[in-house]
Amino acid sequence: MSRGRGKRLSADLKARVALEAAKGHKTASEIAQEYQVHPTQISQWKRQLLDGLPDLFEAGQSRKEPTTEEVTAPLYEEIGRLKMELDFV
Repeated sequence: MSRGRGKRLSADLKARVALEAAKGHKTASEIAQEYQVHPTQISQWKRQLLDGLPDLFEAGQSRKEPTTEEVTAPLYEEIGRLKMELDFV
């Protein structure tokens, strides 16, 4: 007998279930019954949520928009290099 894959759940639903479990207002069994998923799966999603939270805030700080100069400087360097190659030929 081969095992089926089961149903695929969206990332949005997984996040909502994990967040609800992290809040602690309901037990994992209550949430599992409501969303029709196994309580063990809810515990895994909750653990993934809690483990990933520090990275979320760290990534938010490092995601600054590059300045115009940071974007254009490499482009001007490439233009200069290409001009020199063209002049050489």
